[in-house]
Amino acid sequence: MVCVVDAVVFDLDGVIVDSEPVWEEVRRAYVATHGGTWQPDTQRRLMGMSTGEWAEYLSGELGVRRTAEQVAAEVVEEMSRRYASRVPLIDGADDVVRRVAARWPLGLASSSPTRLIAAALKATALTDEFGSTLSTEETARGKPAPDVYLTVAERLGVAPARCVAVEDSSNGVRSAAAAGMIVVAVPHGSYPLDPDAKRLAAAVLDSIGELTPEFVDRLG
Repeated sequence: MVCVVDAVVFDLDGVIVDSEPVWEEVRRAYVATHGGTWQPDTQRRLMGMSTGEWAEYLSGELGVRRTAEQVAAEVVEEMSRRYASRVPLIDGADDVVRRVAARWPLGLASSSPTRLIAAALKATALTDEFGSTLSTEETARGKPAPDVYLTVAERLGVAPARCVAVEDSSNGVRSAAAAGMIVVAVPHGSYPLDPDAKRLAAAVLDSIGELTPEFVDRLG
């Protein structure tokens, strides 16, 4: 059975912008400053969490002496300050998005807060390429739950099974796969996929530049 691709849904962090190391640096420093203890598996656990979820995690499990609301506001403010100085665009990612957008409607399903999504897309001149953008802070559950991908597909008017999702993290891959999408993984060198997540991906690429329209066609 051949499945026609009707839309492509991108993640933002780690796919279009190389922001995962920035998030890790900012949150590590925040935890240390406010009396918490960063754990060996913390970054892996945080990837894909919604704003509310990671703020609760830092405040609760890591022992940060701030409320979850304070954690979210203060960390996002620091990330906004970083983005105002420089958005770390992954080489060639903007060109990939534009080439894919010339063939299919695009969605964006991100764990970043809405204000950071807007800042990143504006800085990279990609805002108009996406028909629907959504942050997990606007859904009931963050990744690996499928909520954000299901909602983006609904807003695009496309069946999830006819969407290709482009992800970098294990929780992101799990989220898109749980939504029933065809998943292409482009893992960050510092954050490799867990074995179970790798098995869920239809393809694993070494770089975003490999995501050509011809490649997407072959996934259908």
